[in-house]
Amino acid sequence: MNLALITACPNGQVTSLLSARLLRAAAERLGWSVCVESNEPQRPEARLSAEQIAAADLVLVVSSQPLELSRFAGKLLFQARPAEALAEPAAFLQRAAAEAQPWQGTAEPQAEARAVRVVAVTACPTGVAHTFMAAEALQQAAERLGWQLRVETQGSVGARNPLSAEDIAAADVVLLAADIEVNAERFAGKRIFRCGTGMALKQPEATLKKALQEGSAQSTVAAASKPAKGEAHGLYKHLLTGVSFMLPMVVAGGLLIALSFVFGIEAFKQPGTLAAALMQIGGESAFKLMVPMLAGYIAWSIADRPGLAPGMIGGLLASSLGAGFLGGIVAGLLAGYSARAVSQWLKLPQSLEALKPILLIPLMCSLFTGLVMIYVVGKPVAGLMGALTDFLAGMGTANAILLGLLLGGMMCVDLGGPINKAAYAFSVGLLASQSYAPMAATMAAGMVPPIGMGLATLLARRKFARSEREAGKAALVLGLCFISEGAIPFAARDPLRVLPASVVGGALTGALSMYFGCKLLAPHGGLFVLLIPNAMNHALMYLLAIVAGSVVTGVIYAVLKRDEVQGMVGVPGRAAE
Repeated sequence: MNLALITACPNGQVTSLLSARLLRAAAERLGWSVCVESNEPQRPEARLSAEQIAAADLVLVVSSQPLELSRFAGKLLFQARPAEALAEPAAFLQRAAAEAQPWQGTAEPQAEARAVRVVAVTACPTGVAHTFMAAEALQQAAERLGWQLRVETQGSVGARNPLSAEDIAAADVVLLAADIEVNAERFAGKRIFRCGTGMALKQPEATLKKALQEGSAQSTVAAASKPAKGEAHGLYKHLLTGVSFMLPMVVAGGLLIALSFVFGIEAFKQPGTLAAALMQIGGESAFKLMVPMLAGYIAWSIADRPGLAPGMIGGLLASSLGAGFLGGIVAGLLAGYSARAVSQWLKLPQSLEALKPILLIPLMCSLFTGLVMIYVVGKPVAGLMGALTDFLAGMGTANAILLGLLLGGMMCVDLGGPINKAAYAFSVGLLASQSYAPMAATMAAGMVPPIGMGLATLLARRKFARSEREAGKAALVLGLCFISEGAIPFAARDPLRVLPASVVGGALTGALSMYFGCKLLAPHGGLFVLLIPNAMNHALMYLLAIVAGSVVTGVIYAVLKRDEVQGMVGVPGRAAE
């Protein structure tokens, strides 16, 4: 049989390429001839030719989004979602051959006839993993429900697949699946439902249904009411928003400082040298902007743009007073809530209303925040920050190990959830106070769960289905990049075994990192940060800590994992997997 295989996924190419690879291998084992098209708009030359389509006995479309299929008119065609194809590829191909029907359509199958239309935005603090995984989960759930869904991902490289005005106007509800504040001015007049990326990732169908049901009960959201919307998410969301905007500044500053150390640990003290210039850019500029950025965007999350200026001014005061990131958090909250109060409660004639955001709020809130920081909270918070810094710098081995255990366990307990982000935000904040050891322990522990899952699929190969082994390979790569979410597919399927194994390995890695005295100047990048000279002081011991924790996690899960393949000998399609 000649098979024409078309695969596509909405965000990126991981699911598309994985589906193509597994289905091609299964088809070749069945003796079929296969030609593959992985739907990539940027590569039109990779599409199937007219000759390949004409020669195909069966057209198989594996996609979580509607595709234009008019070129297959008259061919036997079968459509399915990636989740169906990846579970049992051989059995899936046999079912496709049996159930395929001649394709009579000339456009997307009933895409325009679907009654429910949803637009969504996904965003997480780092803008790397949860952002895109939540988007893909929502797309697949919408396909199963027969709904139309357009998702905009606000990741680390900016907005992808941006929503058009027409998409928003046609939507029945707007779903904001975000762990940070998302500007909702363009959704004025639409019904909005908010949730975290974790909820959208783990329960996508329930999230979509809840959005439609509860969104209909909400009052119309106007742009002017935006400050009040985030309150339900509390201080935690405002903090994560600040950390999200601060993070690029921390990464750039830390790596520039590390590069200055290439010329010698004290080379930057020589004026006019390249080492001094790098230190000036990284340490005296980027790092000085960390706390103002944190405070400014905490205030922006609370009060939108009117809070940004007083928040940054308060953050700079916190930095100059020695209050560090704790002072920045306090300044951001003071500026944000005061800006919100002035915006809501200060009533002016319509002709003077435009003065509030450009004159009155910046003046009044900057004055209020600055005076409170200087005369009330600045010195006490600076003392607290100094005590914390001195404790971290002078703590003994036992205290260091305990802190490493705590941070390492927190990084692995919910794989990118609130506890994980709290430990990460704490460690990033300490970089501004030159406390680099907690950051090293935190990043090392965050790499353990996905690497451990990848090792488990190698150590106990027979206990894992083919799709799980492929997911294990991807998890290994994600783990090396410090993307803890690479372990989520395993945790979602088997949480009672995966999470304890991950916590044990992560806690061990965090403790070893602190015991070895490892210090890291950059808050992201995984093992690739080690390519920057002097970004890590004890690189080999750091690698040993990561390897130790990952092996422990991998071995524990390999032992605990239930053998799902046992007893399936003789079942069609399973023996090959």
